[in-house]
Amino acid sequence: MLLAVNIGNSNIRFAVFKSDDSVVTWTINSKPARTEYEFFAKFSNMYEPFGINKDDITDIVIGSVVPPLTMNVKIAMKKIHGFNPMIVDRDTPGGIVQYSKQMGTDLYANAVSAHHLGYEGKKIVIDFGTALTFLAIDEVGEVTGVIIAPGINTALNSLVGETAQLPEIELKAPKTVLGRDTVTCMQSGMVFGYISMVEGMIDRINKELNEDCTVISTGGLGGIYKPLTDKIQFDDRLHTIKGLKILYELNKDSFEK
Repeated sequence: MLLAVNIGNSNIRFAVFKSDDSVVTWTINSKPARTEYEFFAKFSNMYEPFGINKDDITDIVIGSVVPPLTMNVKIAMKKIHGFNPMIVDRDTPGGIVQYSKQMGTDLYANAVSAHHLGYEGKKIVIDFGTALTFLAIDEVGEVTGVIIAPGINTALNSLVGETAQLPEIELKAPKTVLGRDTVTCMQSGMVFGYISMVEGMIDRINKELNEDCTVISTGGLGGIYKPLTDKIQFDDRLHTIKGLKILYELNKDSFEK
């Protein structure tokens, strides 16, 4: 079985692909930073609650946007499993064309996944993560551009942390746009405000590309926002990690474990 590990700024997501249709997934917090020995101790017993035997893991792929953690996770995994994980990034062959020398592995994996998973026409991938990102990719696999904005939780944590009287809130759509209490007012701003920005960005991208693109959302909060709009056709919280799996499959024959 393949283990895919996506190291993000907020969480490290693990996905064990038992088959194409059976995926077991879980996350741990990326912070605080840990040494390879701490990761070794934390990872050693993480499979048992999910009914997975670590010896059934035959392949590992790692994608990361947090360079200080990448090698520590790789070393810990090698200690546990006895073989080298493959680390993929924007330079790993993935059947797409992109011109940025700065593209993060998560964005690259999103592009790879959108190109290979059978979505039609031009695509927009919206990642509701630590950053809110929009990636556009055309029918032949060329990345036509990216937009980066503050993520929802990033903005909310800043709002709460920088004010004296605004509380932490649950991210859910309130019954009315106009609130009459602090929590509802904040929920409206964070939920309806952000979905309005997302819809506006989709409209602007479609206008610039002169096409109604297929829109896929992903990330931990995608499931909250997709039901609020008809402009997002698909939500797949594993979209990014599926891209890591595809990158592994495309390059495993030339990789020395």
